Amino acid sequence: MHTPISTGLSALEARVKQDLAWLELPAKPWMIKKTLSGIPVIDVAVIGAGMAGLTVGTALTHLGIKPVLFDRAAEGQEGPWVTTARMETLRSPKQLTGPALGLPALTFRAWYEAQYGADGWATLDKIPRTQWMDYLRWYRKVTALDILNEHQVLKINPRADQLIELAVQGPTGIEHLLARRVVIASGRDGLGGPSLPDFANKIPAHLRAHSSDALDYHALAGKRVGVIGAGASAMDSAGTALECGAQSVDLLIRRQDIPRVNKSKGAGNPGLTHGHVNLPDEWKWRLRHYINRQQVPPPRGSTLRVSQHPNARFNVGCPIQDVRIHSDGSMQLQTPKGVFELDFLIFATGFKIDWLARPEYAALAPHLRTWGDRFRHESGQEDQELFDSPDLGPVFELQEKSPGSLPGLDRVHVFCYPAALSHGTVSGDIPAISDGAKRLAQGLASLFYSEDIDAHFENLKNYSEPEILGDEWSPAPPLTL
Repeated sequence: MHTPISTGLSALEARVKQDLAWLELPAKPWMIKKTLSGIPVIDVAVIGAGMAGLTVGTALTHLGIKPVLFDRAAEGQEGPWVTTARMETLRSPKQLTGPALGLPALTFRAWYEAQYGADGWATLDKIPRTQWMDYLRWYRKVTALDILNEHQVLKINPRADQLIELAVQGPTGIEHLLARRVVIASGRDGLGGPSLPDFANKIPAHLRAHSSDALDYHALAGKRVGVIGAGASAMDSAGTALECGAQSVDLLIRRQDIPRVNKSKGAGNPGLTHGHVNLPDEWKWRLRHYINRQQVPPPRGSTLRVSQHPNARFNVGCPIQDVRIHSDGSMQLQTPKGVFELDFLIFATGFKIDWLARPEYAALAPHLRTWGDRFRHESGQEDQELFDSPDLGPVFELQEKSPGSLPGLDRVHVFCYPAALSHGTVSGDIPAISDGAKRLAQGLASLFYSEDIDAHFENLKNYSEPEILGDEWSPAPPLTL
């Protein structure tokens, strides 16, 4: 039997503090403080306090940079984990170190064993979704980040004076704040929203939902439910509907089969994590397009969660050809396999990048450069997601479509899933989130130092702490001839 070195969260929290002290973290203050008309300027404003925001916020703090995180959700409700996510467990293997930034005591495993012991860890299969949220709440506590909940960023306006103006809606009204840099860490749909096929517009809003919507699934009890898609979110939505008493659930799957192999999992290794950013553009596109085309299969457990119900049906080769709405509020979906009579339809069709769909990006959207603006892919590699992806610089920064059209645009940095084509999957998923956060934080530290080099040089010249006091030695007497 394995015995934990220490038990209890209080002991683990003490270990985190000790580890940081041993590593001399956070770094001593070195940033040049900025003000405008006497008002302090935020060094880095991070939009989002979910997993990505917490990780990059902590990485910045370790380097002596003080970020401020803004999240529209109430404290403890950040991200999808206890709001719109419906999986029973995480899809990632439990042993991944996630946002720990190289600190063993900051891992989920350390947090779990502190409460349930090594034996408990050994018997754990996958991490329960709500338990992951509990871990992130604890992560927030021990990192002591400056987080403003129930604060929604309404506008991001780069200025020519190397500052960014933010309009932020808080509990007491709208504030106008200034920051030197902004990091967008707002999740999977952070640069757009749900991706819906055109025929969705034929269906009244009260008869449909996207899998990411805040939907009361108990309202589907007794109804004939359709789910478009065969990925993880499709299985999660179908399983939840069945468990909440749906009369039946038909999964309507365009492909002739459900994908079996997770190609992105097979590609995961340190070479790709650290090397994707330096690959030629052709290889970046080729890798991401291949993974997109192969699609990620749903987890086995999520699929079994659905198939165990006798009133669940997996309909492959069923693209939607036409939709008709009946006067009684039900709908009829025409497919190559026949007609489906449904009462409610859930679209598990993923997300799209659409800057114009997010009002806070209105000032950025016309000026930022996407991959589609400059890269010409090979024939047969068409991919709308990649076409729309922002073309990011080495520090995840946005770049101008037309140089000079929006000075300061490169002070906005993207740290969510759409950064994958430029930087690899280091900004949205658990496996390499720490690597991406460190890359971004180190890049920002370098930029700040370069911008303030005059002030840092003056500080260097003014530095006067003596190493020796002059009484440690005496000059030798003159030589006697």
